[in-house]
Amino acid sequence: MSEEIKSMRNVAFAGHGGAGKTTLAEAMLFKAGVTNRLGKVEEGNTVMDFQPEETKKQQSINTSFIKYTHDKHVVTLMDTPGDQNFFSAAKTCFPVADSMAFVIDGVGGPSAMTEEAAVSALEYNLPGFVIINKLDRERSDFSTAVAACDTALKKKVIPVCYPIGTEDGFKGLVNIISGAAFEYDADGKATKIDIPADMADEIAADKEEFVENIAELDDDLLEKYLEGEELTEAEIKGAFRKGVLDAQFYPAICTSATKMIGVDVVFDFINDYMPSPLDRGAWIAKDADGNDVEVAPDPDAEFTGFVFATIVDPYAGRLSLFRVISGTLGKEGNVFNVTKDTKERFSQLLEIAGKEQKQISGALPGDIVAVAKLKSTLTGDTLTGGKTIQIPAPAPLPPCISFAISPKSKSDEDKIHEAVRKILEEDTGLTLRREEETRQTILSGRGLVHIEITAEKIQRKFNVGMDIATPTVAYRETFKKKVRVQGKHKKQSGGHGQYGDCWIELEPLPKGSGYEFVDKIVGGVIPRNYIPAVEAGIREALQKGVLAGFPCVDFRTTLDFGSYHAVDSSEMAFKMAGSLAFKKAAAEAKAVLLEPIMKVSVKAPDDATGDIMGDLNSRRGRVLGMDTEGDKQIINALVPMSEMLRYAPDLGSMTGGRGSFTMEFEQYDEVPPDLAKKIIEKVNAEKEG
Repeated sequence: MSEEIKSMRNVAFAGHGGAGKTTLAEAMLFKAGVTNRLGKVEEGNTVMDFQPEETKKQQSINTSFIKYTHDKHVVTLMDTPGDQNFFSAAKTCFPVADSMAFVIDGVGGPSAMTEEAAVSALEYNLPGFVIINKLDRERSDFSTAVAACDTALKKKVIPVCYPIGTEDGFKGLVNIISGAAFEYDADGKATKIDIPADMADEIAADKEEFVENIAELDDDLLEKYLEGEELTEAEIKGAFRKGVLDAQFYPAICTSATKMIGVDVVFDFINDYMPSPLDRGAWIAKDADGNDVEVAPDPDAEFTGFVFATIVDPYAGRLSLFRVISGTLGKEGNVFNVTKDTKERFSQLLEIAGKEQKQISGALPGDIVAVAKLKSTLTGDTLTGGKTIQIPAPAPLPPCISFAISPKSKSDEDKIHEAVRKILEEDTGLTLRREEETRQTILSGRGLVHIEITAEKIQRKFNVGMDIATPTVAYRETFKKKVRVQGKHKKQSGGHGQYGDCWIELEPLPKGSGYEFVDKIVGGVIPRNYIPAVEAGIREALQKGVLAGFPCVDFRTTLDFGSYHAVDSSEMAFKMAGSLAFKKAAAEAKAVLLEPIMKVSVKAPDDATGDIMGDLNSRRGRVLGMDTEGDKQIINALVPMSEMLRYAPDLGSMTGGRGSFTMEFEQYDEVPPDLAKKIIEKVNAEKEG
């Protein structure tokens, strides 16, 4: 069994959208004999991007999984999304990979999501390597891309292959470790050739630099190198592999996935230098007391698994994807969900292969498998044979943008919430909440495209139409002037009449105080049992506001005088009196409109900070200061919520996709009078309409 585990590889393809991850994966599957034709993204016939939304947009939206076998190694490829809208689907999968292959566009170099993937690689201490792809394209440049990766990936990048030819003339590569050169034909078949004469001197210098870099990883080798002795290929390979497995650096190779150049080198790199589950070693879990516990990849130990993804199918139900961390799993059985403290049973063990699901007879540590129809299990849960240990789940990425959602038709009303709830089970980048004040259901996600694709998925999977709209801002109203008024409700008809009389004083309070009611009735001018009714009338009226129907805050009403009638007074009469008193006071107390102010933190490259601060100022924001985090700047500001509803795409444009932000409610502030007038007119017009 340990030999089986030793030959396993779990590799996540990571990088920015458009770098060619899916195209490279398709080339590998074709060359490994998994597929009998070469899938192409632009033709919509790939194995990895199979969902209708992916075919339509020609980009990965979810992480796809598939296995291939090459030279007795069984490799699970994870093709992760590179678009920031769908990066949460990548981030949840990185913990279960044993290594990461950064696929880099040879023209544009590493971009924003490459940097984000690199952060995850550092977080989980994952070994990896860099694949400079698309070197057959115009303006591609291997050396420039490698140099840029040094900065973007936060780790030294060491080239081990160099391209033969540039742009259209890219036709082969030189392997620095073996010293061999290869030229590729139109089918991607490699033929060994001599190193081109015009590259000989440069390759010799590159080899010397490579050997020096590797020697620095081992004191004995460094001493030998400095004494002028030649290092053997076995010594170089041994030190090189140890350095890769220890994640001391990232090797870089060169490819053109569309021309099948270098695909064989990717195979060899994964087999020879990427870690097996045994190389990765023990995982750290938490026991019931919160102490760290090591979980080794031992097939004879008790089963432990970590659920990292969920797929919801309207017909097949919920599919839970998990990695086996320890123990051996049979094709059916019982497991214990530690996170939910419940027992689960499964009747089939499945292997995911693109859109296909294959039944398998068992799984070992390192295997990535799936089971269907677990009742309580969701993404981030830990499954065991009975032990109460838990694998820490990665925190979900915070949402960037929110939209109000509503059913397209009356027939969708009853189904929409259930459909959205199911989609939330498989997409950790989405959150849902109900805003009672605005009576809107708010769906938040990573970007506008993310929300739009979610709407398409809900339509396709559950036949439920969903409209999205900019959310209504929850404004407030308050008062600037202290006033004292009488509220009197008197109505006489046959039999008992209605009589309630109260005097209140309304006065402004400091920001954030809310609402206070003070009872100063003395001498029984209003009986004690009617005072709560006065308060109830005021509270009910303040919820409806006076300017545009928004709740009133930050003021105090003091009930200090009144009168009653022994026969005609009632709780309802005094409730009406309280309501009338508030409306009368509000009309005299200089009501103003308040808007929610958000505390915003924008993380972006240094060269974009000027544009960002200028933009925040144009949004009526107030910059509080700046902090530094690594090579990024964090700009802290207070900005009205109404100005931030569509901020995510604007920030992306200003930073080339390298910026991110978080925001949380801070306080309510007064809206400038000219803007308040427009808001009030608009709200009242909508009510009349």
